Amino acid sequence: MLNLPRRYALLALAAIAALAYAPSLRIPLIADDYPNISQALTYGAPSGLATLLGDAQFRLRATSYWAMCGLWNLAGLSPWVYRTASLLLHIANVWLLFLLLSAWPRMRPAAFWAAAFFAMQEGHQEAVMWFSAISELFMFGFGAAALWCWTTAGSWRRQACGVALFALALLSKESAIVLLPLFALVIEPSAWRTRLPRLLPHALLCAAAVASIAQSRANSFRFSDGSFSLHAPFWITWPHSYARLLWVWGWPAAIVLLFLVRPAPRRNLLLAALWMGIALVPYSFLTYSTEIPSRQTYLASAGLALLVGLALAQYAHRRIAAVLLCVMLVHNTAYLWTKKQRQFVERAAPTSELLAFARSTPGPILMQCFPLPQIVAEEALRLASGRTPAELVWSAADPRAALAAPFCYTDRAQPKLLR
Repeated sequence: MLNLPRRYALLALAAIAALAYAPSLRIPLIADDYPNISQALTYGAPSGLATLLGDAQFRLRATSYWAMCGLWNLAGLSPWVYRTASLLLHIANVWLLFLLLSAWPRMRPAAFWAAAFFAMQEGHQEAVMWFSAISELFMFGFGAAALWCWTTAGSWRRQACGVALFALALLSKESAIVLLPLFALVIEPSAWRTRLPRLLPHALLCAAAVASIAQSRANSFRFSDGSFSLHAPFWITWPHSYARLLWVWGWPAAIVLLFLVRPAPRRNLLLAALWMGIALVPYSFLTYSTEIPSRQTYLASAGLALLVGLALAQYAHRRIAAVLLCVMLVHNTAYLWTKKQRQFVERAAPTSELLAFARSTPGPILMQCFPLPQIVAEEALRLASGRTPAELVWSAADPRAALAAPFCYTDRAQPKLLR
């Protein structure tokens, strides 16, 4: 482990994350952000609690709705506020990963290096740079905090706190049930008989979450839009996504641990590999792609960070690790500041241009071409300009079309739809 006082280590980790992702603070809101925030004004408000918890389709995203509603009440529709919230959550998750690994005896030497890599990792960028993916950040944060309580549990109060945090993780995203097997990874085999029974409350909460998911199956779009299907080619998607997750830095880290160091770190390599594999499972049942979207690799990226951290820890005493970490920082930040920044600005362009047009054009608008779903345009107009969705005319046959100002988004690189 890097020989730094904990407070300085935490400051360094925050600085690394901020350096990597600070440019994303300038990106406008994107696509689904608008309808999601609009829905949060109902589901996330205190008056909507009963409605939210009674909706089997959306109650397992409760923490996102609460956060969106709170940010709206705080700052309205200021994009930088929402972006800052995502970045701060990412920094908090980096700290939680560092604290968790510091409390895990066999991973303690890799704690700082793993957290530093996780802070700058570009492979999970969508979870940090797209505000609607905040559910991934909440799921990780509450899950990591619950796992830390489980790892360091010395009293019934901390154990109870861990169960409550685990419940919040389950209220953050449906895939949070995959956190349960990760708890088993931190248990030494000799302690399984005494420690596993303490997971009973967590298992019961997972069972309740699975029941809620099953209850929503008939009317949930997540079972009809290709997000999850048992008929999906998961036998292709899982290994393909696993291999992509290891690119670039995971492969050399695995080689170092397999062939260049003593056997003990190799056993820890297996734990990191299992973390990655388990975390990818619930996202491997896609029908629209054989590549898991980057936002959904956020939890698995912690396993990748552990793998890289274990490799760097082997050279920490010679300061080679610090040099390699700087090389990784340059590589990741350059990629995030250029290619990924440009891609996210392009994704935001259709709604940004529509809003600019609406602010300068009174009266109805004829939507001649728009590459995103109709609800995105309508909610963007309503939330950002105070105008009603009825002012958008979607058919040339509409009697208002003759008097409407035509709008057509014709960017040559059509933005990729976010799922």
